[in-house]
Amino acid sequence: MPPASSASLNDLFIGIAGMIGAGKSTLATALGKHLNIPVYFEPVADNEYLADFYRDTARYCFATQIYLLNRRFQQHQEIIWRGGGGVQDRTIYEDAVFARMLVNIGLMEERDYRTYLSLFRHMSNFMCRPHMIVYLDVKPERSMERIRMRSRDVESGVSLEYLTALYDEYNRFIQDISKTIPVITVDYDRFRDVEEMATMIEKEYLNANFLREVSWHPNRT
Repeated sequence: MPPASSASLNDLFIGIAGMIGAGKSTLATALGKHLNIPVYFEPVADNEYLADFYRDTARYCFATQIYLLNRRFQQHQEIIWRGGGGVQDRTIYEDAVFARMLVNIGLMEERDYRTYLSLFRHMSNFMCRPHMIVYLDVKPERSMERIRMRSRDVESGVSLEYLTALYDEYNRFIQDISKTIPVITVDYDRFRDVEEMATMIEKEYLNANFLREVSWHPNRT
């Protein structure tokens, strides 16, 4: 395929994926500014289930997952129907990562997970895929550090075991999603300059407008 034109960059739909505390919002903001496209942030402050989810995960995980799926579907469709591109802080596809991890650690029932997946698959019939997903590869230990640094009360109960299970599921997710959506994997432990990162993501897209999976490890002096 020929390289994408610079004009088409303003029409990009970019999803930012990654662990809790990976820096998705920071990068999404930088990319939105760099490409002059709107940013759609993850619903956190107005999420009426989040505090209950962290307080009693087994009881509230299904309701929380359905709430997030609905909100992200709304965002996803708004980006498509408005046109002109957009950056989404955490994609709709990642909700299934959390749901599967909750099943794996025994906090979500299999029947709830099947119901969730069935709803997601019906929704996916009405969704257009993002042009690319940028995955911030942050290890569980670093994720835990960043969670403690930002000190959100609702996240105070997050454990390293929870994050490790989530990271393992993310690795499976990225391998799978990169077969159908271009993925740029960024080792965020080694590269934290968001403006340079935004420039590199633009460069990667212009060089090949369908990227399967690109791991980029910048050399810093």
